[in-house]
Amino acid sequence: MSKAVSTITLQKYKRDGRKIVALTAYDYSMAKILDKAGVDLILVGDSLAMVALGHRTTHAVTMDEMLHHTRAVTRGVSTAMVVADLPFMSYQVDITQAIMNAGRFVKEAQAHAVKLEGATRLNLEIIERLVGMGIPVMGHLGYTPQAIHGLGGARVQGRSAEEAVKLIDDARALEMAGCFSVVLEMVPTVVAKMVTEKLKIPTVGIGAGNVCDGQILVTDDLLGKFTDFLPRFVRRYAELSQICEDAVGRYAEDVKSTDFPNAAESFLLPKDEEELLYKLLHMEGAAGEVC
Repeated sequence: MSKAVSTITLQKYKRDGRKIVALTAYDYSMAKILDKAGVDLILVGDSLAMVALGHRTTHAVTMDEMLHHTRAVTRGVSTAMVVADLPFMSYQVDITQAIMNAGRFVKEAQAHAVKLEGATRLNLEIIERLVGMGIPVMGHLGYTPQAIHGLGGARVQGRSAEEAVKLIDDARALEMAGCFSVVLEMVPTVVAKMVTEKLKIPTVGIGAGNVCDGQILVTDDLLGKFTDFLPRFVRRYAELSQICEDAVGRYAEDVKSTDFPNAAESFLLPKDEEELLYKLLHMEGAAGEVC
């Protein structure tokens, strides 16, 4: 069995130049697949609001829903590091709220770490407190989905020199606060490169070019399972939506034609028991007629 991935493992990968492989998961069976395939970090992302629950943004997912899915994922993992997203309004009120909710992910759902978006003053205080309590924290900069309305939509961030400098400063602040890694989402490649070079902690990119210390995608996008839209930075490695649709269509045809289930897929009585059953039913029917 491979040794479990930890924050120390990820830092070693950065020093060694070994790229970190990260993906999302929301259930037990997918978590098992990713873990077996050698994924280093599995994020139970609040993207499940859109991918698994059908909402338009990540805002709608609740703590209870995130805990429910995180429990399922951690049950399927033996090697990968599992990080849980703190959902919208689960940490923005105050430090006490953030500590309680982050603690629930570790205590109740067995997550190894939590992730939060942005580098506000409150967030930096939260990170310091959580890290001090032994809860690893992953940061998230660039396009932060929980701030979609404030950002004016899903837009690339850090496109001006001033914005890029602020993003770099925010990344440094997250590192100083104690984050073990930072996700960089939808930022120009050159900016991601500068951040990656300036930080001692690993960066994980999504729509940030191939210069980060690792990459993450939403697994349902990668597999072609979620088809409502396709971000520019996603590469499809399969078309599961079409495969599943075809399979279900064939199943429906076989059910209608009575080809499914066949004898090999059914349970049969031994011949002598079948004959006895018919005999008993016949006798029962005959007795009823006499009455």
